[in-house]
Amino acid sequence: MQTRTYADSVTRQRGDLPGIYGEVDFTVTPERLDQNATIDDERFAATRDAVRRVFDRPELLETMRNATMTGDRIADAYAALIPEHGFRALVEMLEAACEHGVDSVENAPRELVDLISAMENTPAWVDMELVEQGARTERIPMATATPLAIRGAFLATFLNKYAALPMTMTGTLSDEAAAKRVFETASFFTATTMPGALQRSGKGFEAAAKVRLMHSMVRYHILNSGQWDVATYGIPIPQADQMPAGLIGVFLMSAQLLRKGQTDFTPEQRASVELSRYRCFLLGLPKDLLGETPQEIVDLLIARHVSLREGYDDETCGALVRGTMDADLFDTSSITGRLHAWLENGFSKFVLIKSFLGGDTARAASIGITFGPAEKMAAGVAAGTVALKTMFYRFGLRLPLVDGYVDARLNRRLAKLLDMYGHADFVTDADRYKLH
Repeated sequence: MQTRTYADSVTRQRGDLPGIYGEVDFTVTPERLDQNATIDDERFAATRDAVRRVFDRPELLETMRNATMTGDRIADAYAALIPEHGFRALVEMLEAACEHGVDSVENAPRELVDLISAMENTPAWVDMELVEQGARTERIPMATATPLAIRGAFLATFLNKYAALPMTMTGTLSDEAAAKRVFETASFFTATTMPGALQRSGKGFEAAAKVRLMHSMVRYHILNSGQWDVATYGIPIPQADQMPAGLIGVFLMSAQLLRKGQTDFTPEQRASVELSRYRCFLLGLPKDLLGETPQEIVDLLIARHVSLREGYDDETCGALVRGTMDADLFDTSSITGRLHAWLENGFSKFVLIKSFLGGDTARAASIGITFGPAEKMAAGVAAGTVALKTMFYRFGLRLPLVDGYVDARLNRRLAKLLDMYGHADFVTDADRYKLH
């Protein structure tokens, strides 16, 4: 594969943000970028046709190359104020700006004004009416499937050492920290589906701003640690690694549609896609990483897969998997709690194996994910429960005489889940970083 230079927007990070990127050599191609990948590689055996489309469009691989070395210019600029203000003060000012407006923050730094303004400036390519429709639709899976599946989807982010390393460096290996990260992830996506949450004054908007700052804070500390190897790993938490978190649901839906020969979304599916695109915009991702059609979405995520070199090691990936699997997510002091924990254990493993490991239970076992008869039974019961609850909400919301009751009940269910997930700080403790 031909080596190309990075876009000017990538290399300018060093001059624009010397407090974070001043020591980064943007002339290197990090090891994580698999520049020698070919269509015949064994790792593409199950996705050969999709991968072929990417190799036929080298501009997609160029986009991924740039996204692998790009952070979040606007949020990074705000995080670079840590030496001057301290991270806690930056969080408090951001919270105040989200809740009461940036004018309420005395002597608000220009970087904070820029961050809030960028998030408020919804681009023309986002259809906010569709976003609201998508949020209403997505409430159902957030209320039914997410509480049982979130750990499995979270584990999928740990299967590659090049993408997972920042999590090990930020102290996420303990059971307590792993549980907190799982719940914060569930809390963010659930909160963004609540009525009005993505409006300027909504909690979803604020949560997105805090997630952006958390990611930038991680980049600041890691790149200033002297312990991060850019030549191997590229930029910590780059745009390329934020794509799967924001788009994995619509990617799986898009891939399924393409397998059926369908090239367009239904109106309801299109609304869900627009919700995902808007969430990604709030998190700082640019339009060229956010496809609109099933084919565009699949091509972009496959391009990311092609560009990311395979790499699994037990010290990084295995430790994260074990820490997350061992975490006690639910109170098991009651029969209901123990039942929920049993269902979640089976269903989350099923989601991980089916959606992210290609159904390979042997590979799952090799990384410490057992899926025996007990887990299979739990997964089956959980899947049936999710299907029944989904059917109840879907049909109930369509019936004129009971739709109001079902709508309110669904919102109460989401509020109860958010309470169970606990308060999401969206921060990491720099004192726990493995940097020294």
